[in-house]
Amino acid sequence: MEKASQILDEMNDRSREVFRRVVEGYLATGDPVGSRTLTRDMSEKVSAATIRNVMQDLEYLGLLDSPHVSAGRVPTQQGLRMFVDGLLEVGDLESNDRQMIDATLGSNSDDVADALDRIGSALSGVTRGASLVLAPKHEAPIKHIEFVSLGHDRALVVLVFADGHVENRIFHPPPGQTPSSMREAANFLNALIEGKTLTDLRTVISSEISARRQEIDQLAHQLVESGLAVWEGEADSYERLIVRGRSNLLNAGAAEEDLDRIKTLFDDLERKRDIAEFLELTDEGAGVRIFIGSENKLFSLSGSSLVVSPYMNADRKIVGAVGVIGPTRLNYGRIVPIVDYTAQLVGKLIADRS
Repeated sequence: MEKASQILDEMNDRSREVFRRVVEGYLATGDPVGSRTLTRDMSEKVSAATIRNVMQDLEYLGLLDSPHVSAGRVPTQQGLRMFVDGLLEVGDLESNDRQMIDATLGSNSDDVADALDRIGSALSGVTRGASLVLAPKHEAPIKHIEFVSLGHDRALVVLVFADGHVENRIFHPPPGQTPSSMREAANFLNALIEGKTLTDLRTVISSEISARRQEIDQLAHQLVESGLAVWEGEADSYERLIVRGRSNLLNAGAAEEDLDRIKTLFDDLERKRDIAEFLELTDEGAGVRIFIGSENKLFSLSGSSLVVSPYMNADRKIVGAVGVIGPTRLNYGRIVPIVDYTAQLVGKLIADRS
């Protein structure tokens, strides 16, 4: 966006004001903004013809677009990005919004998942968008692992953590598994896990299987790998991602031409693993990030924007993220401080209960 930034710097005051007012008007109403509307709002007295000329120049630069021949202008994706990066005025968090988010912590429950669910619901309610909360991975040391057969093609892997937390997940084991191979796989893992987190275990398991191949047969070897895979594949992402407020998107995209895009976004939200992987891009750095339209592959067909911020644990390590999805005409100036505050609140929650 260096080129866009240069364009903004080279604009005269009139062009910059016309551009800013078109974008702000579009974000407020979702409708194209016409030259006659701007003549009433401009800081200097100019004619509608003069404003139309400025709009044509901005359209030539790729910043504005005309959805219809006789209509006003709307910002392009490039225009929205330039506005967000160079002209967006981020407001303070409104007291009502703060109170609604803070109220989610009123419960005495120690269940972090329940608290994150309430926070996600509050975030979607406050922003009138769909909220995403990527919960942190459980990183306590593992105390015990067990495999339980549920049938010829289904099995349960049970992880008991040193802090008392227990996770159970169903998966499809490799063909031919027997009770003895399941016991062998569990014994092999339990001999390795003392003091190790799940992340630690993943880093040593491959080398240990190679070094101690004589101690574990091929069936048990396959079971170990497939059993642990459920914590790093779709199951892990599915369990960690909380999505709330999808119905808000229908209200935001009430126009008939938006319904197909909203349906596409619903389909995107169902592919939770893709979204979880995308949110993990926030590991690149702290702070609120804004992704508009096709700037990311997930929303390229949905005409949507994502405002997202990571949160940290007590060790200042990024462990999850919170975000809001909505139409590209989000009120970014209001949404950004809400997402930022919510991320800080979740980080404090995780730090206090870790």
